Amino acid sequence: MALRSYGAIGDGRTVALVARDGQIDWLPMPELNSDPVFSGIVDAGKGGRIELRPVDEDFEVQRRYVANTNVLVTRFRTSTGVVEVTDALVTGIAGRLPWAELARRIDGVEGSVDMRWAVVPGNTFGTHPIRRFDTLHGPVLRAADINIALVGFGHGRIDSTEPGDGETHGGPHRFWGEFTTEPGSRSLLCLCGVEDEPLHLPDPHVVDQGIDRTIGNWQTWSDEFNWDGPWAEQVQRSALALKLLIYSPSGAIAAAATAALPENFTGDKNWDYRFAWVRDLAYTVNALVRFGLREETQAAVSWMLSALKANGRTMHIFLNLDGTVPDGTHETGSEGWRGIGPVYKGNPAGEQLQLGTFADILSIMSQYADDGNILDVSTGDLLASFADDACRRWQEKDSGMWELGDEQHYVSSKMGCWQAIDSALRLTEIGQMHPDPDDLEHWKKNRDLIVEWIDEHGWSEELGAYVMYPGSDKLDASVLLHAPSGFDRGERMSSTIDAIRRELGAGPLVFRYSDVHEEEGTFVACAFWMASALACVGRQEEAVALMDELVDQTNDLGLMTEMISADDGQFLGNMPQGLSHLALVNAAITIHELSTDATDDQKEAP
Repeated sequence: MALRSYGAIGDGRTVALVARDGQIDWLPMPELNSDPVFSGIVDAGKGGRIELRPVDEDFEVQRRYVANTNVLVTRFRTSTGVVEVTDALVTGIAGRLPWAELARRIDGVEGSVDMRWAVVPGNTFGTHPIRRFDTLHGPVLRAADINIALVGFGHGRIDSTEPGDGETHGGPHRFWGEFTTEPGSRSLLCLCGVEDEPLHLPDPHVVDQGIDRTIGNWQTWSDEFNWDGPWAEQVQRSALALKLLIYSPSGAIAAAATAALPENFTGDKNWDYRFAWVRDLAYTVNALVRFGLREETQAAVSWMLSALKANGRTMHIFLNLDGTVPDGTHETGSEGWRGIGPVYKGNPAGEQLQLGTFADILSIMSQYADDGNILDVSTGDLLASFADDACRRWQEKDSGMWELGDEQHYVSSKMGCWQAIDSALRLTEIGQMHPDPDDLEHWKKNRDLIVEWIDEHGWSEELGAYVMYPGSDKLDASVLLHAPSGFDRGERMSSTIDAIRRELGAGPLVFRYSDVHEEEGTFVACAFWMASALACVGRQEEAVALMDELVDQTNDLGLMTEMISADDGQFLGNMPQGLSHLALVNAAITIHELSTDATDDQKEAP
């Protein structure tokens, strides 16, 4: 199934991907970071799936999210009738449920439609065989400590008593059945899951009510969302996609909901993104602050700081969603999406040095403080140590933002260290940090030294651009981030934008760095960074025009993956990808704010 075909639903604890034909091909249950019992998207043969579709496969599909929610409605039209399926990961009265509850409501609309369904667990990345246990209340399927069971009801007319008509069956490793809808009929399937705890079996009629409650919960959250700028529909949908990635048990923010969806069509770039990157979390908090969403902001900031303090008070690239340090990368036995493997659980970037991470945490804490919040003493000390690290380490080679194996003096990493130190100085200026006078002078000195180094080593007069690293003629799109950061909003950045568009551009889209087009698709976030950078250097009309093109790159539900093929527009990489949606949101905010500032300046001019 094409990656563009998937919609996403979630409950603050996990995320499911639903294809256009109604099949759920990804659902880690009960947690997002659980070994996925349903992972057919990365192994069609044995990964597991949840089917629900008309028996007559010659059907038309229309789908949409219920307004201002992450509840998905799919309408199937066959030659005999119309049926609607509403998919939700159900939430409780006070937030998420203590267990995972996938609900699929089937409403007959017109005529009659024969429907078939199946729940077929997979082998959870090749690690745990599925076992069945029959209990007084029905069968339970188990993979290691993950237990799942099915409840439901049906009101379709039973045309015969032959096996499969209106009955639910359980094979050794699956549940399945068939039923028929008619106008006004309602059926419901609910899959419940827990890990290493007793399994609650809900009343399916209560689950049916829970779907409506879940819709209300999402709409209540959306009512608190504050955005009246341009591209409102796309910004709202991106905000809802980002909300799916907030892991509510801890406040962590996952980089993406999936693992091992390939970045190219040849393999070897199939990484797990179900971790909390400090970078992505910082960008998310940036958007949450600007939208006025207080609870998520505080939860994410508190989680990040607590996790860093608990893990040696040192910088980490990413952490598990529970705040622990990941245990490396493991190859699974899955074949990969469309056979493109290998499939990995985990991500190798965790052991790298990425200097830009200092900027991520310090800049977002500066914005957090500017928003009227107060840093505690321990946090101030932690941030001061990161500013010291940026001063001490900016002259080192690192792996850069793109997690490259080739360590270099990446120019964007030096700009990140400049941003980190500048943010620390800003926090000191507003009384949120209290370094010794000698430390303060040390920060200022290193901030100036970084500027001098970049002027001498990071700029190419021949190319008219900031280069990827000294002595190179390669370009790096991550430099675009340092127009919004304030490092450069002048002629050099404007010229660099033009150079990147010439060399790395593919229509409105952008590759990450020179020559990477041979290895992967365009990187969605880079194109939105381009739009932000254009606005920051005063090229407002170009920024708006580019943004108008980019917001049409989503699928029909407004979702985005990490990458898009420059050849045919196919989605590549994990989804929904937080960084892609963050880049859209922050570009919209940046363009709008700068446009508003320019208008205000014109009004004040004599």
